[in-house]
Order: sequence, then structure tokens, then C-alpha cells
Amino acid sequence: MTDAGVPVKQVSDVTGSPEILDGRVKTLHPTIHGGLLARRGSPDHMAELEHHGIDAIDVVVVNLYPFVETISQPGVTLDDALENIDIGGPTMLRAAAKNYPDVAVVVDPEDYEWVADGLTAGGLDSEQRRSLAAKAFQHVAAYDAAVAAYLAEDPAAEQEMPRQVTIGLSRVSTLRYGENPHQRGALYLPVSGGSGGIARAQQLHGRELSFNNLMDADAAWRIVSDYDDSSVCVIKHANPCGLASRPDVAEAYRLAFEGDPVSAFGGIVGFNRPVTAEAAKAMDPVFYEVVVAPAYDDDALAALRRKRNLRILTVQPAVAGAGAADYDVRLLSGGVLVQTHDAIVEDRNQWTTATKRAPTAAELDDLAFAWTAVKHIKSNAIAFVKHKTLVGMGAGQPNRVVSVHLSQRAAGDKAAGCVLASDAFFPFPDNIELAAEAGITAIVQPGGSIRDDEVIAAADEAGIAMVFTGVRHFRH
Repeated sequence: MTDAGVPVKQVSDVTGSPEILDGRVKTLHPTIHGGLLARRGSPDHMAELEHHGIDAIDVVVVNLYPFVETISQPGVTLDDALENIDIGGPTMLRAAAKNYPDVAVVVDPEDYEWVADGLTAGGLDSEQRRSLAAKAFQHVAAYDAAVAAYLAEDPAAEQEMPRQVTIGLSRVSTLRYGENPHQRGALYLPVSGGSGGIARAQQLHGRELSFNNLMDADAAWRIVSDYDDSSVCVIKHANPCGLASRPDVAEAYRLAFEGDPVSAFGGIVGFNRPVTAEAAKAMDPVFYEVVVAPAYDDDALAALRRKRNLRILTVQPAVAGAGAADYDVRLLSGGVLVQTHDAIVEDRNQWTTATKRAPTAAELDDLAFAWTAVKHIKSNAIAFVKHKTLVGMGAGQPNRVVSVHLSQRAAGDKAAGCVLASDAFFPFPDNIELAAEAGITAIVQPGGSIRDDEVIAAADEAGIAMVFTGVRHFRH
């Protein structure tokens, strides 16, 4: 401020007390907080200020210590983090906001200009002051949420869910509307930090992203990120209608598209490898809303940009910050459900063969591919897979038989020789009988039904190999 030509006083000159404890204590003083909290309309308060020689403070502008920026740095120590927890700043903000009828409180640099203009023109009205106060309390709450999340235990290490979960979010963009035109929508990031993921994707081309674009793009990125092999998926309404793994990304795309060419129209394509020119050429005849990938070859990007409305995103692996990003949060009417993410590490070598016939090595590879795919399909979920390619799926059905039927219908003649994955156990053998009619040769499922013996017997009768994972992957 001095450099800007504005006369200033040091806090110690105002309070008459020196800063102590390496600056940890400087504004925590009656001279400061009396000036903030005194009600101007109270004769007693004003008389008390005069008695103690305290000046009223009419405007408070505070930038808090950069706590999130500090903990986001690699190798940050606990001591560094603790030293960047602001105490005096939030205290002044809360005091000023509590007394907003008399004190203007500013936390957002975007408000500086209009607040300064308002003060110069004669002052701010009550509505403006109240809005600033609300923003100050939100700012402090989000800041405290980031600190609480940093100090909390790792959710993966906790034996119980925490008694309280604080969620601090900061808006980064306003969307045209939400899921439907009559709904409002915006994109927020957790104030506790983190990096990567769809929320932080870089848009290289195309129209503004919509709420549904972001939801589907996230589904695409989550699925391909779950595969170590080069993989491509096509998403429609948050479910994969096509998915394939191949070393050549163009071939992976072609197989993914062929999984359901009808549903692919207007979908979202996700890659977990850089998009090549050949892959871009293969996508050219089809209308897509969004393409998501970690990178693009120059020729591929030039080709994709010829589609004026195609949204092109580069995305990096998501690294969660502390707090809300570590949880899967679902809103209920009147409450919130919170759970840890479905990110269990699985080893197919730990699966158990339930039937007389064990799967072949090729079948086991396809079963592992299908098991990863079915985790991302809405329950009741069924996936038909052949040669690491999704050729049919059933999603979101009230019963599993319908999902098997839908998978068979989508796969058509390709169903023969497929393996099948089910996100939860089969409650009755009728599912197995229908799978056998479709030509399924091997099945992966959690197991655990009271009718497992009947289900296994049906598989044995059909010559189908079946393995149990002992893990369920419902996705509602």
C-alpha cells in the first residue's frame, strides 16, 4: 500500500503492542476487534470506544495466508502447513461480517473496484453489505474446510466414516444451464486442492461445455483411466456403449464404435493414450459432442478442429486434494450420503473358479476386461466381452435377466463366444440359462447368493466356466 502512495500504519502502532511469537499474534487485540465490533448505533458502544481511545474501523480487506497453495507444493512439511494457517485474518473477517451493517468486509479481489466506487460515491447500501458479509463467511468456511481436511485422517485408513465432513467448493465457471434448461448449473472445484480430472481439463476447441457434457466426459475418463492397456470408450448417458483395448488407438476406437454404432451418435469418446491422426480420421464420419484424451498428435488435433462444434479436452490423472474430493457424495432429499470411492485394488489371481471347468487364459483376459467395464455400468449391470471389446451391455434395469437380454440383443451374432461380467451375484439360474442360449463361454461375478449352488449347476450343465471375485460393484 505504501508503494501505491496510500498512507498506512503498522498494526503495532495502532494497538500499542508489538507483534509477538514470530507474528502469530498481532491483530488479536481489543483495539482492533473493538473497532470492528462496536455497533455505531449504540451510544454505550461508542462511548466505550472513546473511553479506551479506540477508533472505529469501517472497511476490512483481508487476503488470508495461502494455506491451500502451500499444502499443494511437493514435499511440504507439517510445520510449513501449520505456519500457513491464518488465525488473525479469519477472526477479523468474521468480526467485520458479524457487524456488516456498520463495516464493509471484502475478501474477493473482483469486488475491489465496485466496492471502492461505492464507498467513494457515498457508501454501500444494506443489501450490498450483507452480500459481502455472506461472501466473507463462505470464504472463511471454505478456508477452514481445507484446513480440517488436511489435518483429518486419510479416508482409506479410517475404520469408520468421520462424524463430520466439511465440503468447501469454489466456483470456476457458470454453465448455460444444468441437466435440463430450466435448471441452473455451475462447475466447482474443492478448495482443498488437488489436480487433474475432468473438472480441471483444458479445452482446446469447441463450444462451451454443458452440465451433461461434463458428466459424460467424466464417465469416459474414469473408464479409460481404469485400464492399464491402451483403451478407448464411447459414452452415452454416462454408460459405455462401446469399449475396447488395443495397442493401436485407432483400432481400439474402431472396435469401440462398432460395439454400438447407433448409440455412439452424439456421444463422448475417451482415450487413455494420445489421439493419433489415424484415430482422428476414423472418428471423422461420426458426430460426437466431446473427445477426451491426455494429448493429441498435431495432425490429429488439426483434423478434429475442423469440426466446429466438437469439444476437445486434454485431461490428466486426477489427484484428489484433502476432504470432499476423497469421498463419493450423493444428495438425498433432506440429507447427504457419503461413501469412499469404489477404488478397491483387485487381483484376478485371487478369484476362485466355482465351476468344473476353469476359464482358459484367453477367457480370463476377457473376464478381467469385462469385470473392469461392468464396474462403470449402472446397476443392474451386465457386460458381454470378446477379445477385450465390449460387444453388448445392459444397464440400470430393475432385474438382471432384462440386463442379460439387452446385452444379448445389442451383441447380436457377436454374442457367441463372449464372456459375461455381472456387477452383483445372480439370484437365480435363469440368468445363466439365458447367457448359455446367447453363446456365453465364461462368466465373472461376485458370488454369494443363497442359490449359488443352483447357478453353478446351471453353468456346469451349459459347459460355462464361472469365477467368483468376492467383490460387488453396484453403481446407482
